[in-house]
Amino acid sequence: MELTLLGTGAPAGLPRPDCACAACTGALGVNARAATALLVDGTLLLDLTPGAVLAAARAGHSLAGVRQVLLSHPHDGPAVEVPAGLPQPGRVPDGRELALLTGHRVRAVPMDSPGTGYAVTGPDGQRLLYLPPGAAPSGLDANGNGNGNSPSYDMVLADVVGRPDALARLRAAGALGPATDVVAVHLDHDVPPGAELRRRLAAAGARAVPDGTTLTVGVYEDVPDVPRRTLVLGGARSGKSVEAERRLEAFPDVLYVATGGTRNGDGEWAARVHAHRERRPGSWRTTETCDLVPLLKDDGAPLLIDCLSLWLTDAMDRVGAWDDAEWAGGGERELRRLVRELTAAVRSTRRTVVAVSNEVGSGIVPATASGRRYRDELGRLNSAFGAECEHVLLVVAGQAVVLRG
Repeated sequence: MELTLLGTGAPAGLPRPDCACAACTGALGVNARAATALLVDGTLLLDLTPGAVLAAARAGHSLAGVRQVLLSHPHDGPAVEVPAGLPQPGRVPDGRELALLTGHRVRAVPMDSPGTGYAVTGPDGQRLLYLPPGAAPSGLDANGNGNGNSPSYDMVLADVVGRPDALARLRAAGALGPATDVVAVHLDHDVPPGAELRRRLAAAGARAVPDGTTLTVGVYEDVPDVPRRTLVLGGARSGKSVEAERRLEAFPDVLYVATGGTRNGDGEWAARVHAHRERRPGSWRTTETCDLVPLLKDDGAPLLIDCLSLWLTDAMDRVGAWDDAEWAGGGERELRRLVRELTAAVRSTRRTVVAVSNEVGSGIVPATASGRRYRDELGRLNSAFGAECEHVLLVVAGQAVVLRG
């Protein structure tokens, strides 16, 4: 099954008309995107957009052979003029299947927002799923995959940036597997185009392609590898926790490991904890513990550890690190053992792990001996943990700088 992407942008396109934001300003050349529309085997058009005929011609195709035009979402503004020779666009009712004379079968997948997703099966059995902008599946039936009775899709085209939880739902249902080619469409100005967009998509196991690209469904592509271990560093309010959470938004059943405890009576801390909880997807679970090694040794869903700096505070409390005599009498040696045990567990873990830690070594030298001791030990911990990670990021002013990976 051959798929040509006549456009890969949001309904308003990229850059948006009359928008002067940084993303729109940089959306030039191959980074400019028309509204998303897909041409399947020259016979099925998913979403009719202005300029579709010219877009097809630029890609070396014609719309003359199109026998069915399906719309996936409501279109704002004036109605799009239907080019001569094309059938009138329509939509398939949710859960219904449309059989084409060409041998393609199109089933409508219900969404959680206005719109319709389309699962297309080609004459030779290849399977793709196309989701509308800003939408995720609201349910996957036995025919639509996801209950274990059907294999995962060969290709998924979705609003990965706007709705990463759509991929999480598909992964949880078994409809998106390790070899599924995930292509981001409906790209808007939420993320600067270029390297930052590629980095964000790769973390979700997805990629983007320029308008006019023709893909073969069912042919294995070099699917981005999701790193097993990632360390996210940053200063206070740098955006490091947001970056860490973003890296796992496209995965289901994430276990959020909070190492800070509850701190009864501290209203400011309670407000911080509440803000973190509000950001997390509803499918994530939370555990409050500093006992990280058993979690890392167990198989299971991805872990998000926030944060290592509070784990270190707890570890230093346990070994008496704040008392010079206890520190010299065995506390330092015991802390080194705990760090080695933690990094060994990270090295051997089979889980996907994203850990957050503070980068404190670049600021003012602490005025107290205990503050300097903590700063030094956190630097050592970050170095040891980062050495076991495929990806290490430093977040500055909300921008992630890749240090490794």
